[in-house]
Amino acid sequence: MKKTLVLSLLLLTLSCANTKRTDNKLTTDASKYLNTITAEELKTHVFTIAADTMEGRDTGSIGQKKAGNYLISFYQENKISHPKNQADFYQKIPSQFLKTRSGQILNASENICAFIEGTEKPEEIIIISAHYDHIGKKKETIFNGADDNASGTSSLLEIAQAFQIAKNEGHGPKRSILFLHLTGEEHGLLGSSYYTENPIFPLKNTVSDINIDMIGRRDAEHPSTNNYVYVIGADRLSTELHNIVLATNEKYTQLDLNFKFNDPRDPNHYYERSDHYNFAKHRIPSVFFFNGVHADYHRPTDTADKIEYDALAKRAQLAFVVAWELANRENRITVDR
Repeated sequence: MKKTLVLSLLLLTLSCANTKRTDNKLTTDASKYLNTITAEELKTHVFTIAADTMEGRDTGSIGQKKAGNYLISFYQENKISHPKNQADFYQKIPSQFLKTRSGQILNASENICAFIEGTEKPEEIIIISAHYDHIGKKKETIFNGADDNASGTSSLLEIAQAFQIAKNEGHGPKRSILFLHLTGEEHGLLGSSYYTENPIFPLKNTVSDINIDMIGRRDAEHPSTNNYVYVIGADRLSTELHNIVLATNEKYTQLDLNFKFNDPRDPNHYYERSDHYNFAKHRIPSVFFFNGVHADYHRPTDTADKIEYDALAKRAQLAFVVAWELANRENRITVDR
């Protein structure tokens, strides 16, 4: 009888332990929150950010500041705050720092920073970045920059909202997440250069940067499908980051991951041409999601009506689940290259 009682108690204990493990697995699964990132909401953001009223969002322009106000309003509506060590959402950049490749000094501008603090390892920071500037207008012609980079900017909003919904339901990220809207990218990666020289959080505590730049269209190499994304840089510094991109895509989004532009011999050198590069230069593992260039690149015809919102949603979802894994895994990814 005693042996029977002991065996019964042991089985009950194992049963409870197994149930607990299953529950934990379910609560850390990203599917529920991934599905809050929708084509419909992304479309609303892109049409607003790439509207004529934003006048092409050139660095330091009135139109860019209008776009910045839209971003901040969205964060405030969703009760997502700025970093605690900042007075507001702005990282202000003085004009003397904003010098273009041609030597022009731009108007003062701002990076915009929203923040969700981690529940277990708040000192470790995941950055998700997207530049919100574009090339403005020439005379009366507006360059709206819908794909470049209202697509990435809108994705950042939706990703932040997904993490906030998870937090509201008791599943906030273990590590902190900085949602970083960068200025001055079109003039030489100026906003990310300023951030890495004047970081809000120590660079040694920055686990990774996930950079989103142009993910709303397809290029000439994919005339019959938009179910792809170019992945650039993930394996340059960290095998683990590369493997996380592969695993999360296989589990959640099933995009065709194209590594063509990740080749160091690629003549386009896209690895050096978007904001993640300034983080990578500081040995911070970084990945850049990109749809490739198209006929409307840096032309006034890059408009919101041409975005493929189903593709935009799926690519944004991939960025979200990569961030989810980086934020919630037990150990920080390592730099091994």
